[in-house]
Amino acid sequence: GFTVFLYEANASFSGQPAYNDWFLSLYNVFFTSLPVIAMGVFDQDVSARFCLKFPLLYQEGVQNVLFRWRRIFGWMFNGVCQAIIIFFFCTKAVEPQAFNNDGKVAGLDIFGATMYTCVVWAVNCQMALAISYFTLIQHLFIWGGIALWYLFLLAYGAMPPSISTTAYKVFVESLAPSPSFWLVTLFVVISALVPYFSYSAIRMRFFPMYHNMIQWIRHEGHCDDPEYCNMVRQRSIRSTTVGFTARSMARNNCLEDGIYDHR
Repeated sequence: GFTVFLYEANASFSGQPAYNDWFLSLYNVFFTSLPVIAMGVFDQDVSARFCLKFPLLYQEGVQNVLFRWRRIFGWMFNGVCQAIIIFFFCTKAVEPQAFNNDGKVAGLDIFGATMYTCVVWAVNCQMALAISYFTLIQHLFIWGGIALWYLFLLAYGAMPPSISTTAYKVFVESLAPSPSFWLVTLFVVISALVPYFSYSAIRMRFFPMYHNMIQWIRHEGHCDDPEYCNMVRQRSIRSTTVGFTARSMARNNCLEDGIYDHR
């Protein structure tokens, strides 16, 4: 959504859409929704055996550690950063030079399809980076969502111009034969994912949460080291007060304690 806003701001809010109407309509339906569902259903950051071995893991859910506002705003900031990288890199990449063999520069149809391709790749690869436990279904949904976008672009572009409008043969005649399209997609997607990947690597290594510590135990082979496991168990999770529910419960506890003291 933020790439659309950036395009409108760059076009002086002319009302000309950056993407084809069907691109926008199918974004959350086919190209990016299934990986989110697969992650919510099948992802497993810590195995059941380790959950039983380290019951302190459940405090992360009770104390709202994974749903605090700072984390939510962090994901929003990550999306804004990716949108800025995708928009400006795509703009500068397709703007100055001839795009195809006929010497024509990239028009709105080429620019919109290129930027949308980068968005689909970035969102699905972002999900791949966030998943801790891959299954066949997750692989199918993530890479299948990307493949579905190209198949849709082929099928939709083959329809008459009255139906496909700006997408008419844009992939077959303009995007696919152009090496710059594939290079731009690769470069822009990697650039968009670097900030999140760097942040995740630093946090995982130097500022791990409790479930990250358990993941390190499994990764480094300390599962059967009782001294190391006992040291991790002693690490308590910092108390957090985030969210309306947490604040309401805290107030209720204070009231109940006051009533009990008066009695």
